[in-house]
Amino acid sequence: MSTIEPQPVAVADVDAFTVTRTIRIAATRARVWQALTQEEHISGWFGDRTELPERRVGGEGAFIWDDHGAVPVRIEQYDEPDVFAYTWGSPGQPLAPGNATLVRFTLADDGDGTLLTVVETGFGELTTRDPRAELEDHRRGWSSELDELVGYLEPVRSA
Repeated sequence: MSTIEPQPVAVADVDAFTVTRTIRIAATRARVWQALTQEEHISGWFGDRTELPERRVGGEGAFIWDDHGAVPVRIEQYDEPDVFAYTWGSPGQPLAPGNATLVRFTLADDGDGTLLTVVETGFGELTTRDPRAELEDHRRGWSSELDELVGYLEPVRSA
């Protein structure tokens, strides 16, 4: 068993400009990996549509929300089934220094489930948006989005 404790909500470190959350999901690491990396699964819990045609380091695409627009994404790390990381930016703008943050998912077995940790960094380098406002916005976002991931992978079963 892991010594990492799941967190009920994402935590923002205002000094390091990072957002972190660890959750336990009652699903295999392979299923969690699919939900994080495959278009048809990502859209089941994150955004309205996903365009991620090349699942490899350097692969580019977008997460698309009907009410926010297309957020550009570039894969930075793809170590199946342990670590998936991407840079993402502002809707409708190309990725560039000063407008993007790095999201890293780390997966670990935990008995019959999976511990998933997300760490988002780079808020301190933002120049096109207010770093502290973005930090808080993403803290709230990861609190709700990872709850949606759990709901996607652990559907309620009727008795």
